[in-house]
This record gives sequence, structure tokens and C-alpha cells, in this order.
Amino acid sequence: MVNGAPMLRIDNLTYRIGPRVLLEEVNASINAGDRVGLVGRNGTGKTTLLRLICGDIGPESGAIEVPRRWRIGITRQEAPGGEKSLIDTVLAFDAELVSLMAESETATDPYRIAEIHTRLADKDAYSAPSRAASILSGLGFDEAAQQRPCSSYSGGWRMRVALAGLLFTQPELLLLDEPTNHLDLEATLWLEEYLKHYPGTILMVSHDRDLLNRAVNAILHLENAKMTLYQGNYDRFESTRRMQLEQNEKLRAKQMARRAELEGFIARFRAKASKAKQAQSRIKMLERLQPIAEHHEEASIDLRFPEIDGLAPPLYALNHVNIGYGDRVVLHNISLRLDNEDRIGILGANGNGKSTLVKLLAGRLAPMSGDVSRSSKLRIGYFAQHQADELDLSVTPVVEMMRRLEKASEQQARNHLGRFGFTQQRSQTQIGKLSGGEKARLLFALMTLSKPHILLLDEPTNHLDMDTRESLAQAINAFEGAVVIISHDPSVIEMTADRLWLVEDGKVTNFEGDLDDYRTRTLQARDKASEKPQAQSGEDDRKAQRQKSAERRQNLAPLKKKVDQAAAKVTRLEGEKAKLAAKLADPKLYADAAKALEVQKEMGRIEKDLSDAEEAWMALEGELEQAENAA
Repeated sequence: MVNGAPMLRIDNLTYRIGPRVLLEEVNASINAGDRVGLVGRNGTGKTTLLRLICGDIGPESGAIEVPRRWRIGITRQEAPGGEKSLIDTVLAFDAELVSLMAESETATDPYRIAEIHTRLADKDAYSAPSRAASILSGLGFDEAAQQRPCSSYSGGWRMRVALAGLLFTQPELLLLDEPTNHLDLEATLWLEEYLKHYPGTILMVSHDRDLLNRAVNAILHLENAKMTLYQGNYDRFESTRRMQLEQNEKLRAKQMARRAELEGFIARFRAKASKAKQAQSRIKMLERLQPIAEHHEEASIDLRFPEIDGLAPPLYALNHVNIGYGDRVVLHNISLRLDNEDRIGILGANGNGKSTLVKLLAGRLAPMSGDVSRSSKLRIGYFAQHQADELDLSVTPVVEMMRRLEKASEQQARNHLGRFGFTQQRSQTQIGKLSGGEKARLLFALMTLSKPHILLLDEPTNHLDMDTRESLAQAINAFEGAVVIISHDPSVIEMTADRLWLVEDGKVTNFEGDLDDYRTRTLQARDKASEKPQAQSGEDDRKAQRQKSAERRQNLAPLKKKVDQAAAKVTRLEGEKAKLAAKLADPKLYADAAKALEVQKEMGRIEKDLSDAEEAWMALEGELEQAENAA
């Protein structure tokens, strides 16, 4: 403990699975009230660390100390069910509250009745239904939905109920493992605000950059079986780590030069009697010069979508189209078009029809009325949220690929998988044993076999780590066809979408603004909806705080927009650079010397533009950080 303050301590912790070391003598101290993001590549042991902290599994050596009075709550993969209403299901997560409420109706001993009501008052029991309703509302369940039985919802929606129940219990230590995986953007924005004001300590695994930038004040980074705690949000962590690696590399280069100098002197003069004493002195100096370890970056994934043959616009057009299921119209009077290189991000709360619209575009759903026109040669690649359920878990990626590739050799299947980060070993691993991120990459590989002109991506980032998400964004930006994407990760939308469609109230409209505008709109609408008399003390203070936060966001919005535009320009130029690099790597290019020279000149121009764009982006980032600190 520091100055008597309680904290979570991890001391010399080691954990391995078979011969593989996940965590090796790691240490960390997390103070009460800290909100910490736990980050690292897929497979580095983040979920394992959460399970070690809550006691589900034990370490090989070392210790984890949690203050005695802290209750621990952790996200579980089991979705609640049963015929209880959602509100009753959430209330039931607090077992002590349920027990006390039941006993309060039957107890007869005056002393026990007093004890019960004292404890109920401590737990703020009489506001419990309104607190549970508020959390469910934030996660997308309106008042009518809260009264429906839990069993009437799909697995994804019931996982939201599980999250609501966990948040309702307000444990002193809240362990969250990818809490936004089953949320839409609107619920993610609510969760971000909720976690920023959470009264306990949070340790959260997430690959959502915006969530890690807005809701945490420290980052715990897992890499190469080691763990490092950084103060600040994710952007600050990235900047600090980059500077540390650069400084480490400079020190290492300087030390290597010094070692070479000492070894050279020793080799030249060790055998000479007149220089033997000096040589021995330098041997001792060399022994004291502890080597600085070279940083080994974990292998990154380089996703690449195939080149396509161009089609005349429009690729796809809808005119006064109604779509739905059976006799129920979900979206009506839709008129829109898709052209080459369109980048569309779809906004709207879950249940409003985003996936329904994408199913229509994918040809999985027929229009109820209206006109649909598309090129006869149009090919579409569709990534569906639950498409992984359709994979044959008993075969390997190579076998699955060869089933889809007519007359293809095994080597051709391997080559295609290689574009999506599959090594020879992983391509021969049973699909059922692949991680969630690897299954997602396999789906990308399968959906692009036909070299589609349009990519339809419905929540493609679930289970992808931060680096793979950025690789996906770069692949999208380098893709020459059209892209329509739904994602709860705002940073992915910002990096890839040029235009936004809003699916709301049965309509599809162009959203005039960026994601910061949409964020402000969503939070203001939620604040307005919650402007009802509240019994809880402090509601006026919370409302004032929300208004202040909304004003602060609005004031910073123009500068954030410039930062986002600068970042998008860098991403676009990186995509162009990647395409030119692929051309320069093709030996066929050099058969035409003039064309090769032209591509090389274009590469030089792009590299200069990219360097200028990166400098402009970093300058704006610094300006934004100063403005945020001053606000």
C-alpha cells in the first residue's frame, strides 16, 4: 500500500500453459479508483491475467494481493436466461439485496428487522430498481423491453443484460473483458461515460482505441511475457512507448559501438606485455557493461484485399425500396447508390435495421417493393457478425479454402491465406482451435476469394487486437472498390469512412457531420430523455456535469475534426504507399522501364506527402492535448 491507500498488487507472477510462458515474473500495483486499460496482442495472456486476479486459476509462482474488503466482479461468457423480466434479472445479480428484501417481508425479530433495514439503507436498496433501469436503458433496452422475459432475447442481447447485472452490483474491483463486443456504437458511448465516473477500480481488456482514450487513466501493456504500467490514456501510452523504444535503440547502438571499441583494444594489445594492464582494465570494463536487450516486436498482421477489375458506376442503386421480414417493414422508401471507392459508415442503434440494410445489399434479403439496380458483373464480399458460426470447426483453413477455390492447388490456398496473416502452422490448425481474431481473418480471406467490387463489413473488428484493426483499416483504404462498414469501434469508422449513413426511425439518410457530431447528438438525446424527476440525491450535479462535458466536447469538436482529418490523410497515404510498394515488388513491372520509373517517382512523391502529413498530424495532436488539458 502507498500512504495507507488500498491497492491491487501483482508480485513476481509467473503463469505458463504447457511449455509456453504467458507471464514471467510480472509486477504491477494498481491504486484504488484507478481505471486501467489492459492491452496487448491477441494471445499475450490478458484474459488469463483477469482469471488469475479473480481466482479462477492459480499462478505457477508469485502472488496477487487484493484488499480484503474489495468485492471482485468479472465479465463472464455465460448469458443469463429464464422467464424473469430484464429488470428482475439485473436486480437478481445482487444476491445479498435479493436475500435482504425477501427477509424484510418475513422477519419478526425487531433487532433483526433493524439490521436488515440498516443494511438495505447502506446498499441504497430503495433506488435499486431505478438504478438497474438506468443501466439497462444505457445499454439499449427501453422501458417496454425491460419488462420482457430474458429468454426472449438473442445471445448477444442477453450478454448485454449480463454486463448490466455486473455494473449494477458495483464491485470495488471491476474486471472487464472486451465489454463492447456485444454493444452497438450508441451503447458503447454510454458505457464510456459510465466508466469515466465509476466509483471503484477498473481493469479492462479492450481493443477499442476511443474507449481507452476516454475512459481510462492508465494502460497496462502485456508483451513478450512481460508487463509494463503506463500513466495516461492509450494515445499517451503509444507516444511514451515509442519514445522509450527509440531511446533504448539509441542507447543500444551507442553501447554496441563502445563494446566494439573495447573488444578491438583487447584483441590488439592483450598479448603485449606493455599493454597487458590496460587490456585487463578494459576486460573488466567490458564485463561491467551490461548489454541492452534488443526489442523484438511481435509479428504484425498485414491484411491485403485483392485488386479488382473496374465497373462503370453506379455499382448499386436503390430507388424507393422497402425492406423487412414477412409483412413487417423495417426500412421504407430507401433511395441510395454505391459507386467505386465509396467508403460508407453506417450509424444507428441496434434494432434500427443496420444489419437488415446490409443483408439487402448482400443479396441475402429480397426487397419488399421498389427498384434495385446493380451491374450484372458485380461481385460482393460480405462479412456477417455471426458468419463464424457457419465455419466447419473440424477442418483446417487450407481445407476450408480449397473447398471454395475450384481447381486450386494447396499452395494457391496457402498463398491466399498468407495475405491474411496465416503462417504455414496456423493454416494447418483446426478451425475450432483458432482464436476469435484468427477466425475473423479466415472470414476475410474467404469473402475476398471472388475479388469483390464491394465489401460489406458488419462488425468486422470483434476479437481483433489493436494492430490488426489498424491493418484492416489500411487494407480497406488501399482497396479500390466500395466499402460499407458497421462497427462499434468509432476509431475504425473514422479511419475508413468518408460518408455516414444514419439508420433511424425506419429511414436511411445521409448524416451531415462526423463521429464527434454524432457522439454529441447521441449524448444530448440521452440527457434529454433522462430529464425526469429523480429521487436520488446528486442527480442535479450529475446533470450539470454531463452538460459541462457536452459543452467541452462541443468546444473541442472543430480541433478534433482537424486531427481526425489529418489522421485519415495519413492512413490514405499509407494505403497508397502500400499499393505502390506491391507494384514495385512485382518483377513484371521492370519489363517496362518507363513505367517502372514512373512508379518509382510516384513512390517518392507519396513518401514526401506522407512525411508532411505525419508532421501535420503530430502538430495537431499536440495542440489538441494542450486544449484538453486546459479545458
